[in-house]
Amino acid sequence: MEAWSENILEFFFVLTGLSMAYTGVRVFFEKDHPARLGTSLFWVLLAVTFALGRLIPTAVTGILVMLMGVLTLFNQVKIGDIKPASEEESEAHSRRIGGKIFIPVVSLALIAILIAQFTPLGGQVGIGVAAVASLAIAMALTKAGPKMALDEGDRMNRQVGTVGILPQLLAALGVIFTTAGVGDVIAGIISNVVPEGNRLAGVLAYVLGMVIFTMIMGNAFAAFTVITAGIGIPFVIAQGADPVIAGALAMTAGYCGTLMTPMAANFNALPVALLEMKNPNGVIREQLPYALIMLAVHVALMYFWAF
Repeated sequence: MEAWSENILEFFFVLTGLSMAYTGVRVFFEKDHPARLGTSLFWVLLAVTFALGRLIPTAVTGILVMLMGVLTLFNQVKIGDIKPASEEESEAHSRRIGGKIFIPVVSLALIAILIAQFTPLGGQVGIGVAAVASLAIAMALTKAGPKMALDEGDRMNRQVGTVGILPQLLAALGVIFTTAGVGDVIAGIISNVVPEGNRLAGVLAYVLGMVIFTMIMGNAFAAFTVITAGIGIPFVIAQGADPVIAGALAMTAGYCGTLMTPMAANFNALPVALLEMKNPNGVIREQLPYALIMLAVHVALMYFWAF
């Protein structure tokens, strides 16, 4: 079953790569695109890393990622001219579909949870299956054809742009930091600040460390491995905390940092662009009070629940 799960997961990686390749090919044939070659190359390279990542050497993947970085550095990846639906069309679709538009979204979450909880396939495969199923549901509701689904996927790829690769890069960065011993360095620093045997100080260091490191890296997954190794294990779990409860709360505490940093581009910068907000930090400003409240709640929960 484990082999089956890996093969199914690889299938979804290939599907994702094909979606990005479609964007790259479309851009290449748009003669009026302001950065046609660079943008097309970016999406094709990203597609290769997803669709063929298991087959190509890791060094080659690293080179491709560096090339994508160079294209981004020199501003060679641009949205181009995408034509969204007119207001009249959007209002007509809204009146026709109404609240049913939320069915695909809810279905995605529900199907993913059911597969993760009640099958041996796992959560990642569950998300892939749920995504395909919810797409089929959305197409049935809207009576859209495959061509529209591809075109809308292309539009979203372009709007997300280069920040779409950040979750993968930041997650990989967390593994690199752990391998390089950054967690040990952090543990050495914290040991000079946190009193030995003080549970509250350990919890504060763990939670705040997750928040701050997430704000720096823009990704709680990347921060989790480093901060758990450097602070969570020696200063919280070693004092008797339940590792399941402490680890789960540390991860969600990191999301408090996600709400407060522009480095979390997918969550805080992309909505600014999509909504055409004047304040580039407008999303963060609205989220900040809730993030601070949840931060305090996480400290209390970990202190009273994990021990």
